[in-house]
Amino acid sequence: MARSSLIPTWKLHGDGSRVRPGEVVRPDERLSTPIMLGLGMQHVLAMFGSTALVPVLTGFPVSTTIFFSGIGTLLFVLMTRNRVPSYTGSSFAFIAPVVAAQTDGGIGVALGGIVVAGVVVFLIGLLVDRVGTGPLDWLLPPVVTGAIVALIGLNLAPVAKGQFESQAGIALVTLVAIVVIGVAVRGFVSSLSVFLGVVVGYVFAAILGKVDWSGVHDAAWFGFPDFATPEFQWRAILLIVPAVVLVLLAENAGHVKTVGAMTERDLDGDIGRSFMGDGLATTVSGLFGGSATTTYGENIGVMGLTRVYSTLAYVIAGLTAIALGLLPKFGAIIQAIPTGVLGGAVTVLFGLIAVLGARVWIDARVDFRDPVNLITAAVAITVGAADYTLNWGDYSFAGIALGTIAAIVTYRVLKTLQHDDDVPPAPGLPPVGPADPVARPRG
Repeated sequence: MARSSLIPTWKLHGDGSRVRPGEVVRPDERLSTPIMLGLGMQHVLAMFGSTALVPVLTGFPVSTTIFFSGIGTLLFVLMTRNRVPSYTGSSFAFIAPVVAAQTDGGIGVALGGIVVAGVVVFLIGLLVDRVGTGPLDWLLPPVVTGAIVALIGLNLAPVAKGQFESQAGIALVTLVAIVVIGVAVRGFVSSLSVFLGVVVGYVFAAILGKVDWSGVHDAAWFGFPDFATPEFQWRAILLIVPAVVLVLLAENAGHVKTVGAMTERDLDGDIGRSFMGDGLATTVSGLFGGSATTTYGENIGVMGLTRVYSTLAYVIAGLTAIALGLLPKFGAIIQAIPTGVLGGAVTVLFGLIAVLGARVWIDARVDFRDPVNLITAAVAITVGAADYTLNWGDYSFAGIALGTIAAIVTYRVLKTLQHDDDVPPAPGLPPVGPADPVARPRG
């Protein structure tokens, strides 16, 4: 597919029925239609729990957030010219500042802060797309981005634990089903392991009478989501924008680098457009009453498990999310998934996110004999995994945000203090110097 094409197209991978060992389905490829429909639904399941949880915690309408997460995903695929597979779901980084902003002005002023944050991310993406990733590489070298990706997965681990322990039996059945289907089964079925594992857990929970169908019975068959308009106040903007922009950039860049490593393609040149897509998705969502968005590690976990990186799966997922926003009864069925089922699924997916952070280090050949790299990763992961929280007036920086800041600041300060002769050369590689702090990913 030409990079300049505005309408995405996908070529058939192999015979369209399976992914051979050692191969991956690249972003501009696809499998057969039934398989792609299943993969798209699997991505909906992967994002749904977290995307629905954020509006619940912030008081935003769930159906509106789901609806605009689908629209945002379609915008993201178009903005990145079909090269970066990602779902734009609700961002956890916005929870604390959005709640703080609402205490004075309600949902409208919080939406104003979300819109401005989206515009800022878009403009930064435009700048990166024009001038290149040099300044971004200086700020976010692989040791930092790998640490950020890893700490996101580890920071979310307590969420998985809580959901798992709430219904341990159901969660265990779901987890075992996902693992067995993904490893022991071959072909098409194994690529849908998360989706099918959730179905198995859902059915098992229903047999036990652990599914609450009241919301499904009460929901209408069709209805538009609730829309709201933003109000712009400086206090809310200053509460939200500084607290989240850096996290979104680091998370987004880490996801792009991770997907590039997993598909064996150099996607660094698409990081700017990925920022623009994420910023545009957040801006559109905020303009109409939805939660802020970010690229989703949960869905990267699904891609790592299935080895299918086709953006067509995300187009299907985005359209499905839009349908969920317009079909309250269908959405209620998804929302009725018991907590234990989600706990079993995210136990796998959140763990995969953490491991993918290590994958960034491996593919970038980060040398951990260098104490700067070692200490940077150690501090950031501890801060993120333990969910350190720093309260500063009305601001609250929690694990992911604080871990991101810790990774960037620790690396830059220690790199400034380090003497060139303190850096050990990696075996078979030239010595690491100040102009090349860590080896760059191979294209």
